[in-house]
Amino acid sequence: MKWKRKEKTDVAAVCQLRGGNVHPFGALKSFTPLGGGEERMYRELREAVPVLDAAVGKLIRLSGGFEVVCRDKNAQKRLEEFLRTVPCGRGQVGIDSFLTGYLDSLLTCGRAVGEMVVAGGKLRAVCWGDVAALEVQEGNDILDTVLCGMDEKGRMRPLPYPHLLLFSTLNPEPAHPYGVSIFRGMPFLADILMKIYTAIGTNWERAGNVRYSVICKGAENMDPAVIQERGRQVASEWSRAMEDGKNGTVRDFVAVGDVEIKVIGGEMPILDSAVPVRQILEQLVAKTGLPPFLLGLNWSTTERMSTQQADLLTSELWALRRTVEPMLYRVCRTFLSLEGLDNRVEIQWNDISLQDITEQAKADLYHAQAEKYRAEAGKEST
Repeated sequence: MKWKRKEKTDVAAVCQLRGGNVHPFGALKSFTPLGGGEERMYRELREAVPVLDAAVGKLIRLSGGFEVVCRDKNAQKRLEEFLRTVPCGRGQVGIDSFLTGYLDSLLTCGRAVGEMVVAGGKLRAVCWGDVAALEVQEGNDILDTVLCGMDEKGRMRPLPYPHLLLFSTLNPEPAHPYGVSIFRGMPFLADILMKIYTAIGTNWERAGNVRYSVICKGAENMDPAVIQERGRQVASEWSRAMEDGKNGTVRDFVAVGDVEIKVIGGEMPILDSAVPVRQILEQLVAKTGLPPFLLGLNWSTTERMSTQQADLLTSELWALRRTVEPMLYRVCRTFLSLEGLDNRVEIQWNDISLQDITEQAKADLYHAQAEKYRAEAGKEST
């Protein structure tokens, strides 16, 4: 029996290339909370999710400014002039500019550091620094905190003038002297959010710039060479039709035989991302302490709920003010002491908003009315 060798038939090449469609913020995916070295990742988090960056800016602006009150009128006038014109570095002038950068670092990194620059026995400038370049250590005393910087040999050493340094922490923990950023706990959710946004972009690219699958079906006993030649002709004509379509020219595609044309992925609907995106954003926004409507998120709410959210926001802002208030006292008292003036000073924060003034006025009115009714009831009983 003579065996006939089966002829080798050509098959169409199969493409299995797939791009790595990942979002550009890779640090969010590989982040492991180890308690340190998180500053760059938190900065990247703000860049990746604009809502979080807007939240930090609004918290800083809503914290408002302050006024100083000294017992000596001359001391108050000179202190006000100093706070208005003090250089703060980075081309900024005024204590408000310093407070903006200081609060930005405090909210993002959980801690902030600044320095009072003294020259010629006078306080010349107040600058904020980069907390990523410093290490925080506990001193011999439980109330002492030592700031360490890198010396000329690359070793971390305590900074030489600690009395001129300003340091604040946000919600510090007993385990270490570092504060807690408002972004702690967000990288995992932000990474999921970035994956959803990346998938949305990929799906809309697929829906807007469609790919086609052209299948030419031939007879079973057709010569393989004829099949390959026919496939090349169909591919060439299809490519010309697509190129002319890009230039605004309508070109018909004509083929002989059984030709099937499909849109790749056309039968796959685009997933609805509204529910998962909102679930993630709700947790992210809740961590900032801001009402959603302040960030442009038009979620359903009621008037009573908005009032309660405003009250909670006010308490958050006052807590933030109490965190930086000791640092402001140090700056004011250092200036007055070096100028030879009475260093007794009080800081009075500006009202957060007009709504708070109105609500306070209503509360005072209701309290006065209640006292009046009690007094009238007491007179009638006697």
